[in-house]
Amino acid sequence: QLQLVESGGGLVQPGGSLRLSCVASGFTLDDYVMGWFRQAPGKEREGVSCISKRGFNEYYADSVEGRFAVSRDNAKNTVYLQMNSLQPEDTGVYFCAADGGFSTAHSMCRMKSGDYWGQGTQVTVSS
Repeated sequence: QLQLVESGGGLVQPGGSLRLSCVASGFTLDDYVMGWFRQAPGKEREGVSCISKRGFNEYYADSVEGRFAVSRDNAKNTVYLQMNSLQPEDTGVYFCAADGGFSTAHSMCRMKSGDYWGQGTQVTVSS
């Protein structure tokens, strides 16, 4: 069964950090551009960060540039999102996705494309 499972979300105070993980099963990540997306209540889903198949290219939304870092370990079939200096506006459900087409990291995040999606993990930034 093809599946993406996110973990690492939780409640954190402003200025804190979290590291999200997304593990793939049923397929290998080597052939997929991977991305992290988030959706806040009442807002559209947005592309937060995406990474190319070999990890050579990364894309970040302006709102997280310099605070978030995406990485992947294809040997472990896992992609990560390190989130630092978290702010209340970072609150939302974070999803990972895999795109096996001809997307680049930039296009995947901007077009919000994906063949497979995880169920999401909640991140709440609040004092």
